[in-house]
Amino acid sequence: MSEPDPPADGVKIDESALEKSTPTENGHQGITNSSGWDGKLRMPPKATITNPEALEDSDYSDPDAPPPEQIETDEDLLDDYPDDTEDIDLVHFERLCLRQNAINNVELPPSFGTHLQELDLYDNLISHIRGLDPLSALTSLDLSFNKIKHIKSISHLTTLKELYFVQNRISKIENLDTLTNLTMIELAANRIRDIENLDRLTSLRELWLGKNKITEINNLNSLTNLRLLDLKSNRLTTISNLEPLVNLEELYISHNALTTISGLDHNIKLRVLDVSNNRITRLEGLSHLTELEELWASTNGLSSFKEVEEQLADKEKLETVYFEANPLQLQGPAVYRNKVRLALPQVRQIDATYVKV
Repeated sequence: MSEPDPPADGVKIDESALEKSTPTENGHQGITNSSGWDGKLRMPPKATITNPEALEDSDYSDPDAPPPEQIETDEDLLDDYPDDTEDIDLVHFERLCLRQNAINNVELPPSFGTHLQELDLYDNLISHIRGLDPLSALTSLDLSFNKIKHIKSISHLTTLKELYFVQNRISKIENLDTLTNLTMIELAANRIRDIENLDRLTSLRELWLGKNKITEINNLNSLTNLRLLDLKSNRLTTISNLEPLVNLEELYISHNALTTISGLDHNIKLRVLDVSNNRITRLEGLSHLTELEELWASTNGLSSFKEVEEQLADKEKLETVYFEANPLQLQGPAVYRNKVRLALPQVRQIDATYVKV
């Protein structure tokens, strides 16, 4: 007996269950920003269904759901073509999504060149980048979750603004010099050891390098427009060489081997700082960060509420703090939240729970 189709009104997801860093099946943390976004439109695997009855009753209808939108069948698009037509000119396509197939070779017609703007080849079997020569108008290219070892054959794509190489086998950042219009690069979950060859990409606003093998922060001097830097799950022991990044607003550096919070003297525009899952024992180096809105410092060795108050009490824009799994929480879980509230009355969220007003 076949299972009923999901209801037209869909399944609702409890957004409060979408944590900022979501464990994957192998136990590692997902690469996400403070809003739970991982650089792509992916749903974290631990989302909670708030209307489970939708999966059991094919006639279920959510009274709060918007009315369903009905569109005409795609077959109508072929009405103007003779029945024996073998080739259809897709010259006006602007977006092409071929994710989660078994593609190992890309061959696109020259007619795509002047119109195709977004190409999504996420989760295929591509090991070598080929066949992109005609795509002179491309602004977004997603080659995530493939088998690519080398970044090559894309230097002609000078209109690119977004480039995704998540979860490949890349060990070196290279051959990007001509892509000076890039505003975002996503290279998380590769085998990169050094931050390099980014000097000419001065338009970059987001650089995602989480879950690699990076041991030192360097070679970022020219990226003065950078707003977001993600270095989660690397092998860093210190925060260093960020002085030129005077416009940096979000820094994600959790799951490393940091022992202190330092090196942020010139990053006064920081709004979000994530230093969770490190080896930090003192809360310091934050007093000058007057724009701070979120501080993620879970799973460290922090034990002093006095330091919390000294470093953060004057931050008027601070709304979210995470201190769970530190000694200051573990040694007195019953009074922990009240102590944080007393030290930081402006905060609206402590760990995953909102403060009752």
